[in-house]
This record gives sequence, C-alpha cells and structure tokens, in this order.
Amino acid sequence: MSVFARLEPRLPSVSKPIQYVGGELNSTVKDWDCAPEGETVRWALMYPDAYEVGLPNQGVQILYEVLNERDWIVAERTYSVWPDMEKVMREGDEQGPIPQFTVDAHRPVRDFDVFGLSFSTELGYTNMLNALDLAGIPMHAVDRGDEDPIVLAGGHAAFNPEPIADFLDAAVLGDGEEVVLAISEVVREWKAEGRHGGRDELLRRLAVTGNIYVPKFYDVAYAEDGSIEAVVPNRPGIPFRVRKHTLMDLDAWPYPAKPLVPLAETVHERFSVEIFRGCTRGCRFCQAGMITRPVRERSIETIGNMVENGIRKSGFEEVGLLSLSSADHTEIAEVAKGLADRYEGSNVSLSLPSTRVDAFNISLANEFSRNGRRSGLTFAPEGGSERMRKVINKMVTEEDLIRTVATAYSHGWRQVKLYFMVGLPTETDEDVLQIADLARKVIQKGREVAGRNDIRCTVSIGGFVPKPHTPFQWAAQLDHETTDDRLKKLRDTVRDDKKYGRAIGFRYHDGKPGTIEGLLSRGDRRVGAVIEQVWRDGGRFDGWSEHFSYDRWADSAATALEGTGVDLAWYTTREREYDEVLPWDHLDSGLDKDWLWADWEDAIDPSSDVEVEDCRWTPCYDCGVCPTMDTDIQIGPTGRQLLPLSVV
Repeated sequence: MSVFARLEPRLPSVSKPIQYVGGELNSTVKDWDCAPEGETVRWALMYPDAYEVGLPNQGVQILYEVLNERDWIVAERTYSVWPDMEKVMREGDEQGPIPQFTVDAHRPVRDFDVFGLSFSTELGYTNMLNALDLAGIPMHAVDRGDEDPIVLAGGHAAFNPEPIADFLDAAVLGDGEEVVLAISEVVREWKAEGRHGGRDELLRRLAVTGNIYVPKFYDVAYAEDGSIEAVVPNRPGIPFRVRKHTLMDLDAWPYPAKPLVPLAETVHERFSVEIFRGCTRGCRFCQAGMITRPVRERSIETIGNMVENGIRKSGFEEVGLLSLSSADHTEIAEVAKGLADRYEGSNVSLSLPSTRVDAFNISLANEFSRNGRRSGLTFAPEGGSERMRKVINKMVTEEDLIRTVATAYSHGWRQVKLYFMVGLPTETDEDVLQIADLARKVIQKGREVAGRNDIRCTVSIGGFVPKPHTPFQWAAQLDHETTDDRLKKLRDTVRDDKKYGRAIGFRYHDGKPGTIEGLLSRGDRRVGAVIEQVWRDGGRFDGWSEHFSYDRWADSAATALEGTGVDLAWYTTREREYDEVLPWDHLDSGLDKDWLWADWEDAIDPSSDVEVEDCRWTPCYDCGVCPTMDTDIQIGPTGRQLLPLSVV
C-alpha cells in the first residue's frame, strides 16, 4: 500500500519536498505482484544519505536497472530523510507514524523482501539505523522475524561490515550486478517453497554459496587484552572465508542504460560512464584500488554506445568518463578524440575526474575542452614531499608535477587544483609544509609560462584514514590534535607568503571526522554499540559537517566500550602487528596478506627503494587477486575507432 496519500498533505511543511515525490525520468514503477503468486521478489535499495547525494550514485542506479529488467523482480529506491521530514513521519497521523518509504511508489520499506544498502562511506551507518527504525524493522538482526526484509549491505564499506554486524542479516563484497540476481533467485525459490525453514533457512542458503557473508553464522572470540582471538563459523556448512564478487566482461553490462534524471538539485548532474573498473597502480593508502582488482576495461565501442544512449535517454549535457584513474585506459586518447569529434558543435561537454600527473597530456585535455568548456584541472600528488610520495608508492616527482602544470598553464588553463593527504605513515611537519613550497612553485611557473598573474592554485587537503585490505591496514592513525596542528602550520605558511599566498586557495577538513571514520573503518562488532548510542543521542548525517558531532561520538565510545578493555584510541591511533587477527581477516578480497605486509614494511623502511609498478605493464607482483579470484586483467588496445554520429 502506498503511503503517499498520508504523506502528500504534509509535504508543504518540509524543505525541498520535491525530493520525496518520485517520478523521475527513467524511474520504474512495477506492479507489486508482477510474477505468479508467491514468486515476486521485491527489493528496496537505499543509498543512506540525502536524495541530492544518493540519486546520482551509480552503484544504486545500476542495481535498480538490472533488477527491474527481470519481470519477476520489483526494485524501488529510498534515501535518508532530512530531520524535518523525520519529525513529520514520527508524528504521523491518525493511522500512526508514517514509515520509511520508497520514492518510486511510496511503499513501506518493511514490506519488501530485501532491504539493500550501499555504503561508500562508513559515516552513513547512523542513517541506516534511522531508516530501520522509521521503517519499523527491528534494529538488531537477531530480533527479526520471517516477515521482516533481509537487511543487506554492499559497497566499499562492506569489506569490513563488522561494526554494523549486529544490524545486518548479510553483506556482499565486491561487484553487485550478478550477485543481486543470484540472491533474488534464492529468495524466489525459498518463497515458492512456502518459506520453508523460515528466515534462518534463507540466510543459510545464501551463506553456503561462499559469496555472501551472514554475520550471525560467525562467532567472535576476544582475548584478555581486548584483541580478537578468532572469527569462526558456528554451524556446519558455513565457509571459514567469504569471497568477493568480481564482474568480468564489463561490455556485457552496459549500465546504466536508462540514467535517472533528478527532480531536485543534486551533487552531480551529469551522465557518468565507468570506462574501466579496478586499478593496479598500487597506491598503498587506496582501498578502492586494492579491493576492485583486477583492471577490467570497457571497449571503445561500448563506451561510445553508452555515451550516445545516455545523452539521448537523459538529456544531460555533461558526460563524465569515470574510473579510479581514467587517463590510464589503454585507448583513452582514441576515446577522447572520437567523442570530441562526435559532439563537436553540440552542447555536450566531456570531463575526466582527477588525473594522475604522470598520465596527463595536453592533447587529451584539449580534446575534452574542445566544445569551449574549460574547467579547472585536478591532480592528486597526495604526499607533500617526494619522500612521502615514495612511502605511499605514488612515484610522482616534483619535476613531473611542475612540468605538467606548466604545460596546462601555457595552453590557456588558469586554475589547477592539487589534492594532498595529511597524517600518512612516517609523516613529519616538514613533509606537510613542503605542500606550501610546492604550491608556490606551481604559481611561479604558471606566471612564467603564461605571462600573466591571474594564475590560481587550490590546495585541497584530507586527513588520511587507514583502511582494511590495504598495506596501511596495520598503520597507526594520526590523532586529530596533531592533524589540526599541522594543518594550521601549513595554512599560516601559505597566508604569510606575500608574493604567492593570495593566488593559493586552501581547503581542508579538521581531523575529528577522520578519527571517527577510522573507528568505523577498522572497528569490530563492539563498535556497533557505539553507533547505536550515537544514533539514540541524535546522530544523523555524520558525513555532513553541520550535523557531525565529535563530542557525541567520543562520549558514546567512552560509554559503550566501558569494560571491554578497548577504547577509541585502541581502534585508531594504535599500530597493529602482523599476527593480530584483524576484524576482516575472514573476508577475502583476494589480496594475499603476506604481500600486503611486505608492502607495508617496504613503505616504512627508510632504506627501501622498492617501487610497486602497475602490473598492467609489468610482470605480476603476486598480490594474489587473479589466481585467488580466478580472474585476469582485461585491457586493450582493440585497435578500433569510435565512429562519429551526426549531431541532431
């Protein structure tokens, strides 16, 4: 039953009511019973953030489309509601509170078979608890009955779902396109059999595949010092390790084919095409690059067809060619020229996300700005000093960077953005202050080659958070006081520069949100009590600076972890040893632990000169992914060309 009749009269009382209305171009509303009786499988998909952030999320859009293509599956979307709408829903009407609803047909989330949440950041966990509570779904998995949906997590944060294990029925690691259909088949069969064996039987069928993690089927034992002794299955047939999913042949999955067009303003208003998945550059801090291996490219024809179809179906005027390092596509030059030829003279513009310094060339940049839309260029050196870039295995020299930006400035660009991190392992104050020196040299060189003074350089800085399944998973996180002190010194150094300071923009976040992200990234099941306490104390939208409260998190951690022998610092600022059982050791990303540890030791060894190069172009480095996952790198070149189409 739709709750829209109850919701509509209250919409004028909330901000941006359009975000709750639905009906976007290319959205799908299907009959509740679209298959023979008892065989319809129903998914409520959620990106646990506001509509303006959640709707452009490509992962949710792809799964929404893949599921709805099956005539026996209903898939709808839901997003986090803002506090004013939450108040309206909790107040309700004569029928009681208004439950968490989908934006497609405004059906209650609790009525679906599967409630799937995609987490790209751990700071969305309190939003998940709020959605469960609003939906009327028991917050703890152990309290749910056969009529409650299976609460399923995916996305990058699902590679360590232990902090939210008490609230989840299951988690999926890796690519979702194929596995959501496999899950749907299991649910369909279980329902057709009259829900034989109840909820536990359905979860057992999912778990025994070895590809779906069901936390309740694993017990965690703790040592006296608070560390984990073991994570082991608690019933027969459950695998000791759960494997990630890897989608091969991206050309066979050209999604999204019907991109959603938002009704309200969103953070990204463009059509995005993922030109390849995975990265083997080997940056030691980068979880996304590690967990998405191996590299799998889309062919030039598929990219061209997806762009043409997406523009036609959506009307977007900007196309983003996305991946972790888009300029590394083996045919990126041909893709850029082919698309620029195709859309020259039209209103379609092309863009790349941040580009590696050593992958940039001016011909590529000129192709992407051929229609006259020349945005600023973004590069990510990550480390302020050459020593730090060696530690993180981002082997970009100062000369490389200066030469690249000089080329850009000499060809008409006026704005360059540089992204760095603070708090990396072995970092010193001097390493951070070299960011200011590098920015000065960029401005100086830009003025020299451009012959003018309106040259700008924006320095954007984020705090480093160690992540699971990376060589830095053992690292101690820098405390927020030291992080803020280093940022202050850097800011003052930039401001005190009378000659270049005004040409350098400076953007940064304080260290406190990063500390909490670190707690959630490398936490275990005991952290679930902290998350729940924060939510009960009013925590919502923790990824938004105006809603985030460090004190609320710190106080909740002190209360919830009392008597456990561990605290906030134990999860964050403490370095781990090789033989410590990590909370995610039973979750298999394909990466060999010994390889990760050796890379970690190379990183912190000042005498080491080991550089892990990109295995696309070198012999294998034995990271373990390809043999463990039975996969292989899939790259071009194909030698084919993208044929221009007539502009209508």
